[in-house]
Amino acid sequence: MKIVQINTFSNGSTGKIMLNIHEELEKKKIDSYVVWARGRQSKNDKEYVMGNKLDVYLHGIYTRLTDKIGFLSKNSTKELLKRLDEIKPDIIHLHNIHGYYINIELLFNYIRKNNIKVIWTLHDCWTFTGHCAYFDFSGCEKWKSGCHNCPELHEYPKSYKDNSKWNYNKKKELFTGLDITIVTPSKWLADLVKQSFLKEYNVVVINNDIDYNIFKPRKSDFRKKYNLEDKKIILGVANDWSSRKGFDDFIKLSKEIDNSIKIVMVGLNDNQLKMIPSNILGIQRTENAIQLAEIYTAADVYFNPTYADNYPTTNIEALACGTPVITYNTGGSTECITDSRFILEKGNYIQVLELLKNIDSNLSVDKKEKKKKMIEKYIDLYKKI
Repeated sequence: MKIVQINTFSNGSTGKIMLNIHEELEKKKIDSYVVWARGRQSKNDKEYVMGNKLDVYLHGIYTRLTDKIGFLSKNSTKELLKRLDEIKPDIIHLHNIHGYYINIELLFNYIRKNNIKVIWTLHDCWTFTGHCAYFDFSGCEKWKSGCHNCPELHEYPKSYKDNSKWNYNKKKELFTGLDITIVTPSKWLADLVKQSFLKEYNVVVINNDIDYNIFKPRKSDFRKKYNLEDKKIILGVANDWSSRKGFDDFIKLSKEIDNSIKIVMVGLNDNQLKMIPSNILGIQRTENAIQLAEIYTAADVYFNPTYADNYPTTNIEALACGTPVITYNTGGSTECITDSRFILEKGNYIQVLELLKNIDSNLSVDKKEKKKKMIEKYIDLYKKI
């Protein structure tokens, strides 16, 4: 059995999931290959990095002007298809195929022509919409019958032109009538898929997971280093802070706290670091995952005010480090939360302060067994299809 996984990145949450599966497949002597466009360089012939920075840049500009993400990068995709001809995969496992790096028309015509089985892990909603990765931020439901007049053009993948109707019809043409098994990390996303033009396919829920050898309660000097030893810490973590991720709500929350509380935000960019108020400690990025786990452990509560999300791994990371998680009732963000008190309606950031007064900072969570089950479920799925 030969399996090829394809994803935008080799890093980040989706890249880690792909590489974790790849590593386990290799341990089990299953012929495994991985493909990505952005991240680290390849280490061996089982890893293939497609395209280059210029190709990604041009694809991004093309998308801004035409709203046709996934319809450029022809040369790099043709090179990938040559590599697939050499490998002759039994299964192609897709993750994120948006991200300005692959031509979806060439890829899916190849899959159709060669009758290749596909497992497709959806990490957002882009696959069945005419433009956006998440539509619940604007409350749009046009994807159920046919996208048009998109209200999300200002969100990723940003565009100056509305081509959502054409995209929707083209995706429906390319993505249906194949041998595809859909995997979603959340029940929420699985329910959406069943209402979309992908409803002909079998949908399997396999939760995302993390490395519990890294994310666990850890001692550190984080509080001492930043003079926070007598403070209550409200933590937020994101790869890319935006209104959708709840950046604005953290700014609003900072106006409501007194000197006994400190907000810590990890993942801010240069401009955001300049604009945050003094009662927010901004950290651009951590040096490694262990340092991030130390910050999770040091916090009294992890607050995830996301307005649109699938199954955020930051929630699981915080819980694994023994830190309670408060999140908005958004997408699949609530599916790992067992205490309904910690699930807030969108925009109800002020309730965090009331919860903080009575929260059990010694909460511990042990989910080490879950990682094994996640990877084993994927391997079982490979064997079944």
